[in-house]
Amino acid sequence: MDQIRVRGGRPLRGTIPISGAKNAALPLMAASLLSGKPVKLTNVPDLADIASMTSLLRQHGVRIDRDGGDMAMDAARIDSTVAPYDLVRKMRASVLVLGPLVARFGQAQVSLPGGCAIGNRPVDLHLKGLTDLGAEVNIEAGYIEAKAPGGRLRGGRVTFPFVSVGATENLMMAAALAEGESVLINAAREPEISDLAKLLTAMGAEIEGAGTDTIHIQGKPELGGAEHKVVADRIETGTYAMAVAIAGGDVVLTDTDLVLIDAAAETLRRAGVTLETVEGGIRVARGEDRVLGVDMMTEPYPGFPTDLQAQFMSLMTVSQGASMITETIFENRFMHVPELSRMGANITVHHASAMVRGVETLKGAQVMATDLRASVSLVLAGLAAEGETVINRIYHLDRGYQDLVGKLSACGADVGRVASERAAAEE
Repeated sequence: MDQIRVRGGRPLRGTIPISGAKNAALPLMAASLLSGKPVKLTNVPDLADIASMTSLLRQHGVRIDRDGGDMAMDAARIDSTVAPYDLVRKMRASVLVLGPLVARFGQAQVSLPGGCAIGNRPVDLHLKGLTDLGAEVNIEAGYIEAKAPGGRLRGGRVTFPFVSVGATENLMMAAALAEGESVLINAAREPEISDLAKLLTAMGAEIEGAGTDTIHIQGKPELGGAEHKVVADRIETGTYAMAVAIAGGDVVLTDTDLVLIDAAAETLRRAGVTLETVEGGIRVARGEDRVLGVDMMTEPYPGFPTDLQAQFMSLMTVSQGASMITETIFENRFMHVPELSRMGANITVHHASAMVRGVETLKGAQVMATDLRASVSLVLAGLAAEGETVINRIYHLDRGYQDLVGKLSACGADVGRVASERAAAEE
């Protein structure tokens, strides 16, 4: 099993290209099931989660051809409306095939996804929403079984008790082929939602309000093909902005937009980091002074993203002063705290809040990644630490960051990916 080894103390200078958004690409890929016509995506990131969704769609019968960042999908002939456990368990986003399959074929069987390290992510909102669109939903032997009486869903009014990005995406896709109008209330507002709406509209769907908390969808009997470019990854954008903030230096993040990280950018500015729009992307810079400690609370978009909380905590460990970080989205998302503490961080957790008192420097150590964002937060901590930091269980990183080591190395970081000594000894 590979490790990432980081030697800190080197500022970052240069450019970092931002990839397409994983969290946008996955529902966009699932949307190919809605049409018998070809759908082409560009700017698709090369990640393990994308490979998992590719495998799932192929077993349904979707023909997929990939050339770099281009992905051509053809769902004209679907062999199966069953999403098996062996594939779904690898990635929770697999449940996104449920809405499109029921909407187009009138039935689907999708395995319940497995547990999640960062907390409970129930699919009950997906199922309640499909019921509101006329589906009959049951759970049998670990599988969600959904059927549309008469073969087609009907438009309806779906009110989410709390904001859910995945449920909003699933119901948008299902409603696109339902009979009549559907209204999604308290819908998620993330850029990935707007990106999905753009593809569905290009396929012939009629959607209003994407990006607001109320989305109106006029269902169509069928959808056509389309070509669409995946939006830039706002979490990758924010992650590299924080990498510059923690290591110091001056970097341009290309192929992205400052508007995607408004809340995070404002928080970083309060900490003393420069962020500005330049031709081709965003300039991020931090001088010799340490950042200031500032408070932060995660919130649904357009608030500060929960997927940047761990990275921001790493930054605050070396701040001047203290920071109170409050996590409101997931109940178990402070698992990186013990690992940062191994590096000398001063963090006190009380329920959903963490008090981070900045220290002058962190010390390199052996640490263990627990989830995707925790993994990269430890890499960022290593950029600021004295000596060598070794991050284990980095397979999490391959799910969400394309060429992390290459992008950081190109800007002067001393970071490398190596086989663990144990793995090397066993070869």
